[in-house]
Amino acid sequence: MLSVDEQMRIITSGAAKIVPEADLRKKLEKGEPLNIKLGVDPTSPDLHLGHAVPLRKMRQFQDLGHNVTLIIGNGTALIGDPSGKNSTRPQLSQEQIEANAETYVSQAMKILDPEKTTIVHNGDWILSMDLAGLLQVCSKFTVARILERDDFTKRYQSQTPIALHEFLYPVMQAYDSVMIKADVEMGGTDQLFNLLAGRELMEKMGMEPQIALTMPLLEGTDGVRKMSKSYGNYIGLTDAPKDMFGKTMSIPDEMIGKYYRLASSLTPAEVDKIDAALADGSADPYELKRALGRDLCDTYHGAGAGDEAQAEFDRVFKEGQLADFPEKHVELTVNDEGQIYLAGLLKDLGLSASAGQARRDIDGGGVKINGEAVAPKSYNIDPSALKLGDTLSVGKRKGFKLI
Repeated sequence: MLSVDEQMRIITSGAAKIVPEADLRKKLEKGEPLNIKLGVDPTSPDLHLGHAVPLRKMRQFQDLGHNVTLIIGNGTALIGDPSGKNSTRPQLSQEQIEANAETYVSQAMKILDPEKTTIVHNGDWILSMDLAGLLQVCSKFTVARILERDDFTKRYQSQTPIALHEFLYPVMQAYDSVMIKADVEMGGTDQLFNLLAGRELMEKMGMEPQIALTMPLLEGTDGVRKMSKSYGNYIGLTDAPKDMFGKTMSIPDEMIGKYYRLASSLTPAEVDKIDAALADGSADPYELKRALGRDLCDTYHGAGAGDEAQAEFDRVFKEGQLADFPEKHVELTVNDEGQIYLAGLLKDLGLSASAGQARRDIDGGGVKINGEAVAPKSYNIDPSALKLGDTLSVGKRKGFKLI
């Protein structure tokens, strides 16, 4: 294993909060592999980049030699996590949960090392718990403590109904930590209350309490709300490369740095350089998004997928631009040398003010046929280079589809 200082540097990098950080160091100083816990409720069949943020941190723990336990919440999913919700979640059937869980695991293994991942289902203990056991666990918490949750407080004060079973969610998630003897539990920043509940329950049951480690929430492609399939702002881990690349190109410029830090394969030092370049204006946001799209496609679909997705994006984007040009009836004639006098054609179509300006437009790279720049000095071109049905343009806004 690496030194404690090196491990702390890696673990704390990118984390939002570690409670308490000093206790994490003490656990590491024992020199034994820690038991790292992450619970996921299979409420939908697919994972997205937002789910990948804590999974990527879990992979770092694996690479450091620690034990990773992925808890599939087929028990807690029956309750529904109320975190960040202003109303009661609809309850899923056991059949829906089991079907979703199967895809969750296969997609999570795109990030985690399958050989070093322990997968358990909390339904194994939650669904088999008798009333006496449930009451014993619930007795460790007070209603006042549960109401400290920000979302519960807001709903209570606004007289928005809170179903009794919702109170059980943080209690049952905490009980998961007891059952697997977690040293560290991970989650998004919206999970901090639940993680601290696990720490509290472990203490009350005479166990060494877990460390709560939260990761930042990743906003979706709208740059406003957290990534979620229900908001339609997600980039799925199983999205086709062309869709993954296209969605990445749609993120707001101000989100570029955060996406690189939380979702890309770049090191923190490399992301620091990107942040600095964005801050001083030396970076091109468009090119950074293209590079990010390639990186994500390569990560989740294999080397080379990014280049292919970018080429497809460019092709579709170019066709979309060309489709915006109006049609123009034209007769393509050749001169005595059997060539099309392109400079004269540009003048006749009104795309250049004069033949002289047309020559300057050609030499400057501004004249394009089907989106491809005409080579400098190409004042006369072979008839095979320009045919009816092709698009002839000057600059970004002036052009015609020749018919």
